[in-house]
Amino acid sequence: MKRGHIERSRGASIPHVWSADTWWSRMRGLLARPALAEDGSEALLIRPCASVHTIGMAYPLDLVFLARDDVVLEWRQNVRPYRAAACRRAVATIEFHGGALDRLQPQQGEQWRWRAAAVAPPPDTGAWS
Repeated sequence: MKRGHIERSRGASIPHVWSADTWWSRMRGLLARPALAEDGSEALLIRPCASVHTIGMAYPLDLVFLARDDVVLEWRQNVRPYRAAACRRAVATIEFHGGALDRLQPQQGEQWRWRAAAVAPPPDTGAWS
């Protein structure tokens, strides 16, 4: 999975976001991974994704569904384990620890754009000089 952050058009950015953009990473999601931070500073972006399940999860999830242009369509809070949630028009879903959206306060129409973390260039060995 790729690391990055989410820039919001309104409100605080989300500093630690992993992007699940391969078949395997989307299927695995948060299963068998450490719990996300409860304060909303960590999240998983799944793209493409219009529905999620919480089968096998040990804690509830807050979900934000995004349109193609990364605009917030709707969200669900505290989706308990062994449930499912969907948004028909969504192309991406962001998963947070349950309760995180109380702090983040998403708004319909707000843009939440994922940005990949900058990759440090390899050290200069002088081999190409």
